[in-house]
Amino acid sequence: MATAKRKQIKVKTVQQKKRLFRSKEPLFSVFMWGINHTVNELGHVNIPVMLMPDDFKAYTKVRVDNHLFNKDNMPSHFKMKEYCPFVFRNLRERFGLDENEYLNSLTTRLVDIDSPGRSGARMMMSQDYRFFIKSLVSEEVEQMHHLLKQYHQYIVENRAETRLPQYLGMYRVTVTDVETYLIVMKNVFSPRLPIHKKYDLKGSTVDRHASDKEKSKDLPTYKDNDFLNDGARIHIGPIEKEKLLATLGRDVEFLTSLHLMDYSLIVGIHDRERDEQETKQNPQEDEEDVEVEQENGYDVEGGEVGDIMSSVPTPPESPQLFNSQFEGDLDPKTERYGVKSAEDAPRKEIYFMALIDILTRYSMKKRTAQAAKTMKHGAGAEISTVKPDQYAKRFMDFISKCIE
Repeated sequence: MATAKRKQIKVKTVQQKKRLFRSKEPLFSVFMWGINHTVNELGHVNIPVMLMPDDFKAYTKVRVDNHLFNKDNMPSHFKMKEYCPFVFRNLRERFGLDENEYLNSLTTRLVDIDSPGRSGARMMMSQDYRFFIKSLVSEEVEQMHHLLKQYHQYIVENRAETRLPQYLGMYRVTVTDVETYLIVMKNVFSPRLPIHKKYDLKGSTVDRHASDKEKSKDLPTYKDNDFLNDGARIHIGPIEKEKLLATLGRDVEFLTSLHLMDYSLIVGIHDRERDEQETKQNPQEDEEDVEVEQENGYDVEGGEVGDIMSSVPTPPESPQLFNSQFEGDLDPKTERYGVKSAEDAPRKEIYFMALIDILTRYSMKKRTAQAAKTMKHGAGAEISTVKPDQYAKRFMDFISKCIE
């Protein structure tokens, strides 16, 4: 009897690829690796229904030595520390941010950008322009810890209706024994609509104008005196003005209660008419030419794309990944800070407005600076360094006059 021939099945084994976070700069590589690690770790933990006092002191810390022995992709030794993971996870949820979106945006590629401020802070942006990463000094980290519990409570009580920065995560990255503190925030501006003009407003007129160096940039950050000299106005109509001032008033009152000052309102203006004209003159290239691995991406590179933006960032004039045409509605997830101009406004514009740089406390250093500036400019001068309650009142008065 013939024996039955056994059918042979060949199985080809495929080695699973490991996700790599390669960049020209080790800081970027480690940060992306750390975001991937911390978000995935949180996914295996039961998130508490209610935050406890200890959650505002908690942190996670990981140290890696000779990671895969692969020095081409990662440093041989590095550390990643995440502060208050449950708190920031809760904040991301309250701001309507999905964890996978956060993970994918911050682990694909980081864009290094200019920092025009005096602090010299390092600034980065996720490639999709949704998230802004800024370096902090140790004093600012301490101030964030001091602020975080009240900030979280304020966001909860106001159901995330605020013009304050959206703080989404805080980390410490250590590479070759150099510690870098980083905070992740939502980008104030739109990831799809280019900004054509930008102002940083404090309500002060002493030394508040853009320098010649700043004006030479493609997108300068103008200041209070420039706004006044331009005869600029924020044309959003009486109803939107009332809503905006009510929100800003609550936010400023909150900052004053914590003795914070020296904050400003960043105003980014998207000129719809100009954008339509530029789009007609320069049609975008076929989007199929742009390849970005995200959801299941491997061998992902993160690199510097040059000084595309300055200050609080904005997409380039002709973004490759996004259609910049405005079709009538703002995206509530990515354009929450935006307000459309009124129907009867002189120009069709969209204003992106938020409070920034809110971590400055009215300390002895600020008191000394106030005394020195008062001696230099006189008691009646509108210097920026004043007591928090004075700062708040002057700020709100000025902003109110800027809006029509």
